[in-house]
Amino acid sequence: MDLSIITNNIGIYLEGLQNTLILVSISLLVGFLIAVPLAILRIYGNDLVQLPIRAFVYFFRGTPLLVQMFLVYYGFGQFELLKTSFVWPLFREAYFCALFTFTLNTAAYTTEILRGAIKATPHGEIEAALAAGMSRLLMIRRIILPSAFRRALPAYSNEIIFMLHGSSLASVITIIDITGAARIINSRFYSPYEAFLTAALFYLAITFFIVFLVKKLETSWYAHLRPQSASKPVIEAPL
Repeated sequence: MDLSIITNNIGIYLEGLQNTLILVSISLLVGFLIAVPLAILRIYGNDLVQLPIRAFVYFFRGTPLLVQMFLVYYGFGQFELLKTSFVWPLFREAYFCALFTFTLNTAAYTTEILRGAIKATPHGEIEAALAAGMSRLLMIRRIILPSAFRRALPAYSNEIIFMLHGSSLASVITIIDITGAARIINSRFYSPYEAFLTAALFYLAITFFIVFLVKKLETSWYAHLRPQSASKPVIEAPL
């Protein structure tokens, strides 16, 4: 194993790391902002509102991410209406096509994660909010969503990791992400082991950091569920 190949070309991996982090971070943030109202409408909206949301979620969950990216990157250029519109300068760029696809994909998965978490809200919490005179909007904002976010955190952490791993597909449309950097090194030096093992180590490091942050967040959000320390003195009732 020739480590000099990696050390002499570390700049390519750092560029790929930067592109990967930007793509994943922006797509997760925008996708989450899209998913929250969609999940609420998926629960509380009428059938006319729910139908397009179901179709959106079903399409992006039922088709491979690579196919979705090809449809956007190669397919959108076939529509003259789009090519003559003001958004075409964006969609002719591979970077924006990948970001657009990743955002819609994670929005669909996150919508289902949040829908399940909202639906699992204990009925007692809803009854308490109604008894306190809260409107539906206020109840959703102050009771249902905070409770749902805590329940959805373990599943959503998996979605973050899946999105990180799925971002490796960006390299097939000429974007230099971590996998794209490994493909460049392999094509230059014919060293697949060194090239792709280094990429794997980058992904492992990012995944470890994500898991660490989620554990810290879980510790903070679930603090009220932990039992009190046994070291605290127990006050006995008088006889």
